[in-house]
Amino acid sequence: MTKPKLLIIDDDEPIRTQMKWALAQDYEAYFAGDSDKALEILKNEHPCLVTLDLGLPPHPEGTAEGLRLLKMILQRDPAAKVIVVTGNPDKSAALEAIAQGAHDFFTKPVNIDELKAILRRAYYVHTLEAEYRKLQEKVESQSFGELIGTCPKMQQVFATIRKIATTDVPVLITGESGTGKELAAHAIHSQSVRHDKPFIPINCGAIPENLMESELFGHEKGAFTGAHIQRKGRIELAEGGTLFLDEIGELPLSLQVKMLRFLQDHKIERVGGREAIEVDVRIIAATNKDVKRLVADGLFREDLYYRLAVVTIDLPSLRERGEDILLLAKTFLQKFTDSKKGTKSLSDEAIDAINRYEWPGNVRELENRIRRAITFSEGHAITSADLGFEAGERASQSLDLKKAKEELEKKIINAALAKHKGNISKAAAELGLTRPTLHHLIKKYNITK
Repeated sequence: MTKPKLLIIDDDEPIRTQMKWALAQDYEAYFAGDSDKALEILKNEHPCLVTLDLGLPPHPEGTAEGLRLLKMILQRDPAAKVIVVTGNPDKSAALEAIAQGAHDFFTKPVNIDELKAILRRAYYVHTLEAEYRKLQEKVESQSFGELIGTCPKMQQVFATIRKIATTDVPVLITGESGTGKELAAHAIHSQSVRHDKPFIPINCGAIPENLMESELFGHEKGAFTGAHIQRKGRIELAEGGTLFLDEIGELPLSLQVKMLRFLQDHKIERVGGREAIEVDVRIIAATNKDVKRLVADGLFREDLYYRLAVVTIDLPSLRERGEDILLLAKTFLQKFTDSKKGTKSLSDEAIDAINRYEWPGNVRELENRIRRAITFSEGHAITSADLGFEAGERASQSLDLKKAKEELEKKIINAALAKHKGNISKAAAELGLTRPTLHHLIKKYNITK
């Protein structure tokens, strides 16, 4: 393992020698007795840790040269952790250095054990900050706003968003609860020509049926008891922008007819009104239900389904997203940690628990567990207990045998297809199935060959 690079700047030769023997085992140490030598080492070696004696030549009795050098070090490398050394017992110079960006300080005579502890802590903070910067770069390159992902399925989602964002085609976003359907809708809106217009969401399952029509289409004054003023509905409020119909599968059949009519002619009538009002909005709908099953059961109009599902985006569950789980966990950790309380990191135990868990609540559950962990953790490292996992807890064990069977079938089919590089005939032969049966299962489970 590579040792951290440490630059020791001190004009006192005995102190440099003392530090050399004390720290050489743990650090790749470099030494300078003045500013010129220190800047040369900084340029060539880029040490992440620096101890800086404020009393340097040409004025070793004062602190001006040390403070000047501190400023130059941080200009060259803002990430460097500089620990200043002072011989002044009132510590005023050290506190001034802290105000100018130094990480910490210690006083002479040097206590080696104290110095080692300060250096260990400084290096720990440096590594956390470096990891955070890398994480931010990765997130920025592999995300749409708050929708983050590097796995193939999420990259496919992003590719679809790029293709459809600049069009006005209706979109149906499907996926389990907590997979980020509203974030995907926001991403489409923000990439579209409508991005500077309203994004208006409405949860079709959260509003009572007797109020839903008014919420969507608005009402005229006196249309019903309590309608004291004219009120625009969500569709009108979204004029020029995007209307997001969340949980569209919960929309009552009576309103499905009106929604279909709106999608056909882009006109609405407020409750109690007779005037047709033309509205220019883009429709994005989402559901965690199997809409085709709802259509088959007579609970959702087939013609409305085909109007909404011009393009369908299926968001994968978190358990299907591999390394994205840890990427998201670290992103939430950095996002929600209060800088005043210091940095936080995931312990090996917590990482193992995160990777083993099945995440039935998907990204929303992961976000909530990270928030909980930040609140309950007492040290820098998040534990599995902080995340709300009991010792040795694995995936939530479902008693749904049908679902378990389906998951096993998908896993085995994926393995056979991967082994035979997508060759249906060879995969079917290995699985003991006919080609038509395997084609049916691939379509049923939406498996990408």
